[in-house]
Amino acid sequence: KDIQYIRSAFYNKLEFARFDSNVGKYVGYTEYGVKQANYWNSDTSYISGLKAQREGYCQHNIGNWYPNM
Repeated sequence: KDIQYIRSAFYNKLEFARFDSNVGKYVGYTEYGVKQANYWNSDTSYISGLKAQREGYCQHNIGNWYPNM
């Protein structure tokens, strides 16, 4: 619901692309990042795996961070 999985790609301390489970795809923030995001988004099995990380990683560990939930 309110949980999201974010995977960022950095080069030289600059974030050039980010995957957000709420958006469901990579978004590029630089010219290179846009190219990489398009490449990564074209691989549907890779994107499906990242979407599954929200359930496998975030949902699984939510009790460790918020024990009352």
